[in-house]
Amino acid sequence: MTTIIAIDEELCTGCQECSRVCPNLAIEGLPHKPQKINVDKCVNCGQCVQKCKSYASAAEHGFGARDKVRILRNLPESVTEPIFAAYNVSHIDEVLRALADPNLETWVSSAPAVRVAIAEEFGAPLGTLAAGKLAAALRRVGFDKIYDTNFAADVTIMEEGSELIERVKNNGVLPMFTSCCPAWVRYLELNYPELRKHLSTTKSPQQIQGVLEKTYGARYANIDPKKIYSVSIMPCTAKQFESGRPEMVDSGSRDVDVVLTTRELAYLIKLKGIDFLNLPDETFDLPMGDYTGAGEIFGVTGGVMEAALRTGYELLTGQALPNLDITAVRGTDGFRTANISVGDLTLKVGVVTGLKNVKPVLESLKAGQLDLHFVEVMTCPEGCVTGGGQPKLIVDKDFEDAYKARTKSTYDHDLQLPLRKSHENPSVIKLYESFLQKPLGHESHILLHTAYCGDSKDGHH
Repeated sequence: MTTIIAIDEELCTGCQECSRVCPNLAIEGLPHKPQKINVDKCVNCGQCVQKCKSYASAAEHGFGARDKVRILRNLPESVTEPIFAAYNVSHIDEVLRALADPNLETWVSSAPAVRVAIAEEFGAPLGTLAAGKLAAALRRVGFDKIYDTNFAADVTIMEEGSELIERVKNNGVLPMFTSCCPAWVRYLELNYPELRKHLSTTKSPQQIQGVLEKTYGARYANIDPKKIYSVSIMPCTAKQFESGRPEMVDSGSRDVDVVLTTRELAYLIKLKGIDFLNLPDETFDLPMGDYTGAGEIFGVTGGVMEAALRTGYELLTGQALPNLDITAVRGTDGFRTANISVGDLTLKVGVVTGLKNVKPVLESLKAGQLDLHFVEVMTCPEGCVTGGGQPKLIVDKDFEDAYKARTKSTYDHDLQLPLRKSHENPSVIKLYESFLQKPLGHESHILLHTAYCGDSKDGHH
């Protein structure tokens, strides 16, 4: 298996902060001794990377040790902060090679949680919203197309919301669990493979974006898909694992060629000498740059659920939701449930925040006691805004402040946007009219849905 997360044993002091946050007990070792990651148990969430306090220093490891480690990890000279023992394997060098290749079209898209964290890397206050500056920075880095994974989040809702309705109406496998968090999907595969039919077959926004770039996007731009090099900017280290899954090749090649974290993008922007905070606000490119508030809130715990309900309500009732702010599914407690009235139906939903809280939920399901229709699971402490690839926080008290600020910024952005329901996104409407035809249709089934654990695709439908 390709290594995504690693611990440098020469730098590790054995403080075990990493093992305390690992949701699948994948970090092994004695106190005050170097720790090891059991790759057969690791779900690649990167929370150990966020918590690690051991770093390369001249005093302990000798003069030049930091630069030696930096070079070994293929990190550019623009990395000036400490280099820690726990880290995610970097792919910046691959992106730089692609950007320099005149035969490639480099297309990039960034996740909802990136825009509420990236500015922190340049000294802005925690949670600063920087969507326009993010688009401008990506353009100046040299990418040919600047797309937005929020667009794909809206498409995800069209498919996942329709899938939920189909399961509810036709006595399908319930409860249906969200599948857009790859660390959660990996956890289920490793620990509860017999429950995988409960996963939504809808791909994550990242993978939907990648497959659409190399099919719909290629056709729109009249470009050979083989020339497209798809780069994804994510708050998440597990997305690197997801993009390399053997299932994710429905475009005819690897749908997402490479993933950079929010931190790695900051290194790249600094390497290019771009003054991020003084950039003008720019927009993302069409046809995959429009997004709604529903796509934006994917980045916070409960957000996928809320986005799905905003659209699912209208698909089921034919009427607009009376209040778009579904606060019953918001919050940060480990597992919360709510009953949402949708016409004549009461949808019973649950939200799991932090993977350590999912085991009792799954045990309840196995025992036949989980009376829910739809469950969202996010691995990281408060959703993607707290992902393993987000800006590193050194002081523990900053974690809570950062989580609150990024979450608030996300919901504020949702409120500011002119459209807040996925099915109202004009570019999504155009996508279905001109390419996919309808949610859960033939083309959608081929491109936007998948199966895990080696099932055949058709086993799900």
